[in-house]
Amino acid sequence: MTGTTGPIGTAGAFPYKLVATDLDGTLLRSDDTVSDRTREALAAATAAGAAHLVVTGRAVPWTRHILDELGYEGLAVCGQGAQLYDSGAHRLLTSVTLDRQLAGLALAKIEAEVGPLALAASRDGIDGDVLVGPGYRVRGLLQAVPFTDVAELWAAPLTKMYIQHHRLTDDELASAARAAAGGLVNVVMAGEGIVEILPLGLSKATGLSLAARRLGVKAAETIAFGDMPNDIPMFAWSAHSVAMANAHDELKAVADEVTASNEEDGIAVVLERLLRA
Repeated sequence: MTGTTGPIGTAGAFPYKLVATDLDGTLLRSDDTVSDRTREALAAATAAGAAHLVVTGRAVPWTRHILDELGYEGLAVCGQGAQLYDSGAHRLLTSVTLDRQLAGLALAKIEAEVGPLALAASRDGIDGDVLVGPGYRVRGLLQAVPFTDVAELWAAPLTKMYIQHHRLTDDELASAARAAAGGLVNVVMAGEGIVEILPLGLSKATGLSLAARRLGVKAAETIAFGDMPNDIPMFAWSAHSVAMANAHDELKAVADEVTASNEEDGIAVVLERLLRA
């Protein structure tokens, strides 16, 4: 699963030149692995002239070990579109940071509406720490640095912040945060327990379009796979969008089709059909 880092040639019988896949809940199974069937389908698509591009909400520090384990050496869009990462060279190519003054104001407005939040934040850079405050629940075994003083959040540039609430569901929290601070920052729900605050206007589509330009590929030549509401902009940008069976209802509502789940090789099901056609 090497990915592609240069311009793409003629795509032969395969109808797309770019296959954009989310990671969690889409390409990865629950144990953070990719099945042999899905690997083979992606290899067949790339052999037919397409590129495989990972587009994930994870910031680079929480992504690169996964890409290394997968043997992925192409470009990767990380941090909800904030970072473009060359996984083969282990190099951060571009990065967009969150305005910390606006983020602080946004947090104050959100907490004024819903009460205290549990906070975490991703610091900028290829080795940027993920800071986790009291009460914030981290998914799985991802590495994080605890903090107790909120002032620590503002000590260095950030790519994004994470918020959790003791009572509201993820969807309720995201909706309340948008209502309170949507004019200052972008708010997305990216998975269970993952509501994020991003620079205003930033989305996966931002990073995907940048990566596609580098690869010489257009939106009309792109098929995208995802599972969460943060994938909606990527779906809107791509020519064809595919939601996993395990996807959030908001994403299924805007997808061109729904495939099998990430545990049942949903990506491979679609790619194999397209390759046969």
